[in-house]
Formats: sequence, structure tokens, C-alpha cells
Amino acid sequence: MGVITMNWIRLHALLLLLLFNNGTSQSIVKTLPGYSGTLPVTLETGYIGVGENDEVQLFYYFIESENNPKTDPLLLWMNGGPGCSGLSSLVYEIGPLAFDVVDFNGSLPSILLRPHSWTKVANIIFIDWPVGTGFSYSTSTRGYSSTDTKSAKDNYTFLKKWLLNHPMFIKNRLYVAGGSYGGKLVPMVAMEILLGNEAGLQPPLSLQGYIVGSGLTDPDIDYNERVPYAHRVALISDEYFERAKVSCNEKYVNHDPKNEQCHLALQAIEECVNQLNLGHILEPRCKFLMPKPDDFGWDHTFLEDNSVDHLLLPTSKEDRLWCRTENYAKSYFWANDPTVQEALHIRKGTIGDWTRYNRSLSYKLNQESVLHYHKIFSEKGYNVLIYNGDHDLAATYMGTLKWIRNLNLTVDDDWRPWNVNGQVAGLV
Repeated sequence: MGVITMNWIRLHALLLLLLFNNGTSQSIVKTLPGYSGTLPVTLETGYIGVGENDEVQLFYYFIESENNPKTDPLLLWMNGGPGCSGLSSLVYEIGPLAFDVVDFNGSLPSILLRPHSWTKVANIIFIDWPVGTGFSYSTSTRGYSSTDTKSAKDNYTFLKKWLLNHPMFIKNRLYVAGGSYGGKLVPMVAMEILLGNEAGLQPPLSLQGYIVGSGLTDPDIDYNERVPYAHRVALISDEYFERAKVSCNEKYVNHDPKNEQCHLALQAIEECVNQLNLGHILEPRCKFLMPKPDDFGWDHTFLEDNSVDHLLLPTSKEDRLWCRTENYAKSYFWANDPTVQEALHIRKGTIGDWTRYNRSLSYKLNQESVLHYHKIFSEKGYNVLIYNGDHDLAATYMGTLKWIRNLNLTVDDDWRPWNVNGQVAGLV
């Protein structure tokens, strides 16, 4: 019996070593620092190895649907940046957990439950992509270099491996989803899935479509529509808009640098908008808290430095402006806490300080436009949901409308209000 036991221990240790070396690990998280008691949702964290010799270790948070995990759809959610952690969407946007930003006292933030989480109806994987984002890391220096096309393939490989480790979800309806710069990767990953399925690669993925929120599709369209949008919402005058429209020949992005009249027209517009919060024009732009540039590259539209160094925040606590980025600061307190990283089963020594948005990635933007991907999926009849915020100057809804029109689709329903509980909640 002693020999059998010793052999089993050796075998078990070998299996664990192979599992780690294969870059795959997963753990159920039942409790989290900041939340009192057992979590009311099923949270799993883990790593999936991709790339040569699994040198790239992509970290993820997976939360089961609070409705019926066996039949509800599975979403792979990709944040923007590139370089913004999946934790950001989990706690600030669509996940079931949120930080208590009201009663924060500078210590470990408390965790609250979000009543309108997307996990009420879906299983969601939040991924830290590309490598170097959040808790994702590489075992080699070269592994930290990434591109749009490499990320799409890595995320596809990640998803295949994840489903092999979670065979109970292979037949669930699958949607790829994401926002901001992640919106560019969404149709690219969907295309990898489509090609993999057509080639008979295993496991077959039950792709139904994809979702893009305020995402990047084609810079020539998305960036160019910022000027018409600024005019439409009265940020610039008719005169400024007409001057730019004529002198730039409606090409506000990558315009001729020798065109002095266009440059001067755009400079006047830039002076009108450079103190605004690009992501939400009604929210304050705060010194040191609002990063520059935004992940859509505002400098692709205007040539001037979009600086806010002269803006000052009120000194008294009562008069201070509310800033969304102050809420983001809570994630740094939480995710860098050793007890939190232990609870999340983070591999020690794999990253330095955790950041919500890593702006120092070695990343090449090598896919200019993904408009052709949208056309292919539309022609094949996949379900696609595209949505935008109407106060977003970085990713304007006008850019989205323009590239959708370029697809020459048949319109089934005209522009109309979308109601929730008897109130207009948006327009479709």
C-alpha cells in the first residue's frame, strides 16, 4: 500500500506539473476580500497558455449565468485600450460585482452587487488581453510583443482551450463581445472562429454572432465623424464647421499637412473641445485623472497637443467635481492587495504592479479596418448588435451609422425610440 501511495503522489505531482507547464489552471473563487460572506455568483479565475510553448499566459475571470448556466449563452468579453483589464468591465460596466465608491475610506474597497449585471442572462468570460494586460504575462521577453492579428489568433486559441477545459459549455450559444478598441478585435476573433469551424478544427464553436459597444471599426470613418458630431451637438459653431468642411474637403483625418487653411480650421475646433471629457462630454475632465490620449487616438483627428494642465480642481472636498477616474482608482487599491491576489489565485512574481490600463505595451496596430469582416458576417446572417453612447466624442454614433450604411444593408425597421418600463432609453 505504501508503494502504491507513493506512486500515486508522484503521478499526481507530475500531472500538476504538466498542467502548469501547459499553461492551464483554473480555480473557483468562493470569497473575496471586500465582500462579506460567500459570493452569491460562481466566479472562476485562471490562466490559459497560448503561443509558442504556451509562453503567453492569458488571465481570465469567468462568471456563470445567474439564470441557467447550462442553456444561457456564453460571452467572451474583450476590453479596449489595447491594454485595459477585463476586471474593469467586470466591476465598472457589465459584471455582477462593483466597488463601493461612496463610502471608500482609503483602505481596501468594499464590494457591492450590481442588480443589472449581464450575468443575469449570460455566462461571461472577461479576458486580460493582450499579454501584459492586467494579470496576463509571458514567460519570455519576446512573448510580450503583440499585434492585432496575433491577438485575434491568441484569443481564439484561448477560447478553444477554455472550452476544452469546460466541455459543459461547448454547445452553449457563443457570442464574441467587446468595446472601444476591443470592438476592432471582436469581428477578427469571430472570423477566426468561423474559419476554424469551416476547417473542422476541434472543438466546434457554437458561434451565433457578436456584440460591439462604442467600438473602433474603421479609423478613416470613426475619427473623421468626430468633427460633424461636434457640430451636431453644438460644441462648435456653424461657421467653424463650414470652414473646416470646405477647407478640408470633409477629410479631417490624415489631411494634407500643407493645407494651412484646413489646419487652422481644425485648430479652432480643437480649442473648443480640448477641455472636454472625450468619453462622455457631459462629465468633467479632471487633471491627472483623465489620461491622454484616449484609446481611440484623438491626435489622429487634431494635430495640437490636447493638454489640460491648466485645469484645476476645487480644493475643498465639498466643491470637488465628481470624476469617473476617481472610481477607477479603487481598482488599484483592490487588485494590488496581496490578499486579493491570493484569493484570485494569481501566480506570484509574474507581474509587477497591477494597472487597470497598461499604456506601455509592445503592441502594433496592424489591422487598419475591420469593415469587411462586418460585411461578411452580415451576408452570412449572423446576429450582430452594435451600440454607442450618444454623448461619446471618442467613438461617435455618427461614425457607426456611417460605416453601417456602407454595408448597403436592407433596413427592416426605421429609426425609432427604444423603451424600457415606458420610458425612452435609447434610439434604434
